[in-house]
Amino acid sequence: MSGLLIYSRFEAERNAFSVEQYKKHLDISLMLEEEIDFSGPADFVINRTNNYGIAEEFEKRGIRVFNPSSLTRLANDKQKCYEFMRDNGIEILPVDYKTPPLVMKPIDGKGGKDVILIKDGVPPEKGGYVYQKPATDLGKDLRVWLIGGKIIAAVLRESKTDFRANFCLGGSATPYTLSKDETALIDKISGLLEYDYIGIDFLFNNGKIIFNEIEDSVGARMLYNLTNIDIIEKYCKYIKSTL
Repeated sequence: MSGLLIYSRFEAERNAFSVEQYKKHLDISLMLEEEIDFSGPADFVINRTNNYGIAEEFEKRGIRVFNPSSLTRLANDKQKCYEFMRDNGIEILPVDYKTPPLVMKPIDGKGGKDVILIKDGVPPEKGGYVYQKPATDLGKDLRVWLIGGKIIAAVLRESKTDFRANFCLGGSATPYTLSKDETALIDKISGLLEYDYIGIDFLFNNGKIIFNEIEDSVGARMLYNLTNIDIIEKYCKYIKSTL
């Protein structure tokens, strides 16, 4: 079976290593988001963009897409994602929060870009942003990778210079061993979602993890830097077994 691997031009260049890893383990061709062609032959599609519309178009043709459009739609709208989690009994930090200190983040943001901590004053009212109460333990978060309902790994990210702990923003990272309670929470969240390969990010609030966001086209630089886990190989094996 042959498939398509879809990245934006920028992300394909930035993730050249990952592209080669997918090609190593699967019969797959790279297609750029900017040159998308929905009419060509494909047995399956790996959508590494955050564009759920791409997944929908292939799904209409009966083509299996990893991740499905429903996951991509939810993961890339933080407001809807927070509401979904809250409605399903998952604790979140309060949203629609108007009293500083608060965190202002783009609804479709990624990698900590344009996330602002407003410490005082009157926050600007902008469409397309989530206004959220900050966690108590700033500059510290947890990334968990999952494939097909199974936890693969977890990494603790910390920053001494920024309230955002993103690895791409200079934060440090160390492998993390999940507690029984943390594993139970992750499994509960996982059970609510239809997905293939995602990251789930957690903040630390009063010493305990609390849901922050789902990473749809989750990266893996930290895992390759810190561990011997070849997560793309694992993902490709999962794809083969699913097909």
